[in-house]
Amino acid sequence: MVDSPRAWLTVVAAFLSSAVTLGIAYSFGAFFESMSEEFGSQRGATAVIFGLTTCAFFLLSLITGRLLDRFGPRLVLAIGAVAICGGLLLTSRVNSLGPGYLTYGLGVGIAAACGYVPMVAMVGGWFFRQRALAVGVAVAGIGVGTLVMSPLSAALIDRYGWRDTYVAFAIGGAAVLVACMPLAARPPGDGSPQPSRFADAVGSRVFRRVHLSAFFLGLALFVPFVFVGQYAKDRGVGSVPAAVLVGVLGGASVVSRVGFGTLDRRFGSFRLYRSCYMIHGLSFAVWLVAGSSYVMMIAFVLVLGVGYGGFVALGPIVIADRMGVAGLGSILGLLYTAPGLGALIGTPSAGWIIDRTDSYRWAIVACLIACACSLVPLFGLPMTVDGRLVRAENARG
Repeated sequence: MVDSPRAWLTVVAAFLSSAVTLGIAYSFGAFFESMSEEFGSQRGATAVIFGLTTCAFFLLSLITGRLLDRFGPRLVLAIGAVAICGGLLLTSRVNSLGPGYLTYGLGVGIAAACGYVPMVAMVGGWFFRQRALAVGVAVAGIGVGTLVMSPLSAALIDRYGWRDTYVAFAIGGAAVLVACMPLAARPPGDGSPQPSRFADAVGSRVFRRVHLSAFFLGLALFVPFVFVGQYAKDRGVGSVPAAVLVGVLGGASVVSRVGFGTLDRRFGSFRLYRSCYMIHGLSFAVWLVAGSSYVMMIAFVLVLGVGYGGFVALGPIVIADRMGVAGLGSILGLLYTAPGLGALIGTPSAGWIIDRTDSYRWAIVACLIACACSLVPLFGLPMTVDGRLVRAENARG
């Protein structure tokens, strides 16, 4: 039954699965320097690993979202457990950067695609009255995972090295995903597979504009996950305090995810969603003037975390308001191809700019421009007086 105690068990599963898969993926910045030095690679080449991982995560969500609709969440979690264990174990054995593109990019990318989008879609189908709050709590797992995993990664790397740290994450990550399987279940209904909604989404002008907006945001959003720690270390900050910056980003996003979820009824999901895009631009303006001040770096990641958390928490609500919850896994999978492509282009491009200019300034400026472009498609969309997208006539659920 929707909004029942059983429904909240699915929130626990989604929280834990997103925490472990994306917590590991977003802690890559802590591994960046060690891998770059061992393989003798430039920033742009090393950042390709994160770009491929994030792109694989979002693009493969098309498939894992559809797998959820057809076969339910437990098969999806099982695939994720195998992927993260195998991918990280193989990455711990690579002797050059090239194989790491494949082992880490696909292994962690597949695991993240299994542990986030399908699980959020599952939660959305289990709730009606409390959907915004439930989704906010579920996606807060990403922030908690980032908050814990990034500084933990730095500490473990300092003591045991990056290879042994990946072995530990392989075993622990797989164990968490297996533990989530009994908690996950299909949303209430007649038990039949959910319909594919790809055609509905592609045919929707509103969806296409939201998708375009998310692409431009993706160009900028994931750059700090890789480079803010290195930026700090280049200015004399220690490895663990530098990794803490990404952890603070994740922690701020936790508060934001839950907070925006509770504010949904008062201000409207789309109105809040659009404000998050403005916050992203503001955060990069703070980074641009941060210089060597660790306090300003903290301010940057705090502001970015607020915008990022709201973007993640409100995206599924905005789409469900517009298109309904039937086949939501396939719709969200298609939506998240946009930031995935943005990450694939934006993160390595930022590394290339930093390598060529020997400065972070122009990479940050490029992120500011991308944030401005991301906001433009969100104006002029049909919105109700209470701040939600007008429900499409062919919406289901």
